[in-house]
Amino acid sequence: MLDTIRRIETPEGVELELTCAGIYARSIAWLVDGLIQLLVVVIFLFLLPRMGDFGQGLLFILLFLLHWLYPVFFEIYMQGQTPGKRLMNIQVLLIDGSMINWGASLLRNLLRTVDFLPFLYVLGLLTMLMSKDFRRLGDLAANTIVVYKRQLQPLRAIAQTQAHAPDISLSAIEQQSIINYAERLTDFSPERAEELALLATPLLEQLTQTSSDKQTISATRRILAVANYLLGRR
Repeated sequence: MLDTIRRIETPEGVELELTCAGIYARSIAWLVDGLIQLLVVVIFLFLLPRMGDFGQGLLFILLFLLHWLYPVFFEIYMQGQTPGKRLMNIQVLLIDGSMINWGASLLRNLLRTVDFLPFLYVLGLLTMLMSKDFRRLGDLAANTIVVYKRQLQPLRAIAQTQAHAPDISLSAIEQQSIINYAERLTDFSPERAEELALLATPLLEQLTQTSSDKQTISATRRILAVANYLLGRR
């Protein structure tokens, strides 16, 4: 089975899972953007020639801007999405999962001419089929990737308590697990919450050693203190 998931760990230690967009979604997005550009051209073909040579000059400038800067403009100002990409819920990102910048967008779109060779993007399609992330030549050169836009889930409230920094190193998965536990704390009975918190034995040992009231501070409160620290509450 073809794996279209790309896992990226950010400098902050957060692991992201990006779903790469395949040929179908990208082709539909390209067709939609092409139709929009064609519609704009048709409209100005009726308006600008009436202005004589000046209008024809403006028409050529418009054609140039539409062909080369249409995708760049939208990718920069619409979070990596042209209208066609927005319709298909896909976006262009840098390979590390951050937002695309001017240099990368210009490079990947200038190389569309190469991807078009010998006709109808044959070279680009072949390159995408040979890449596990469906990246065409422009993406490879600009270090970009086209993925489905992630739907962010609303944050659940986490009870605030005195934050405590973990005294042991935590992986990205462990940090996320602690935060998820704190978010779902209200879903558990007090007994179940305490039972789950007791599984984090290394964290509990460190907190117990620094606590002045070892008997009254529950494991739930100790893990909640670490979760608040991971969320930046000091």
